[in-house]
Amino acid sequence: MKKIIFIVWICFFQFSCEDVIEVDLNTVDPKLVIEASINWTKGTSGNEQMVKLSLTAPYFDSEIPPATGAQVQIISATNTVYQFIEDGATGIYKNNTFKPVINRNYELLITYKDEQYRGQEIFQSVASINRVDQNNEGGFSGEDIELKAFYSDLADEKNFYFFEFLSHIPAIPSLSIYEDKFNNGNENFGFYSEENLSSGDIVIIKNYGISERFYNYMYILLQQNSDSGGGPFETQPAIVRGNCVNETNPENFPLGYFRLSEVSEVVYTVQ
Repeated sequence: MKKIIFIVWICFFQFSCEDVIEVDLNTVDPKLVIEASINWTKGTSGNEQMVKLSLTAPYFDSEIPPATGAQVQIISATNTVYQFIEDGATGIYKNNTFKPVINRNYELLITYKDEQYRGQEIFQSVASINRVDQNNEGGFSGEDIELKAFYSDLADEKNFYFFEFLSHIPAIPSLSIYEDKFNNGNENFGFYSEENLSSGDIVIIKNYGISERFYNYMYILLQQNSDSGGGPFETQPAIVRGNCVNETNPENFPLGYFRLSEVSEVVYTVQ
């Protein structure tokens, strides 16, 4: 008799779970997202630059809406104005006359929907990648391929680095940040490990010079990304504010960052 009652209870529970649960997610007005990464790769003129503007979207939306129709310009400390023109209705604004100068201050000005946004940053230099070492017995399994991209830190100054490793395997690049607090003036390296790499694969390694403020900004973002499980019912990461502000309506602050970096790039073929 107990067995029959138990089976009936299980059946009732299964059928009762078929009800659709509608989750009432809070909706807020979309915020402007600023992706203004001005990168100057060593050995190039650095004249072609772009700024990408988009809007935040509800959690379950699959598309990110572009912020179209904005006015975008970057002004140097010598009052040189660089106008960025939108490429169609994409939210991508381009300029091909930019002249980067290391240690010079630049200001980003954006006008979008009658509100003005502003950000300031100094163009950061970077140490060149000197060599890449490969280890074929890395990781916990002893079968991962590990790459170390070495660079020589400049002595007697605070330096911060942002490494990006791109290959055909992961959908998202491997990102990491470094400071010279404990190895000032010494040789250091950016680290990358991937179990699915094989001989002949190409890995693009980029080392960006960054400011201390951007280092702290990325530290929080990377930590949130590693700690978050990504589920919609879990506690969501806190909003991380960048270095851009809304001067017209401060409460409607933007997301994203205005960064200017010299870049050392190496294209490495896995041995």
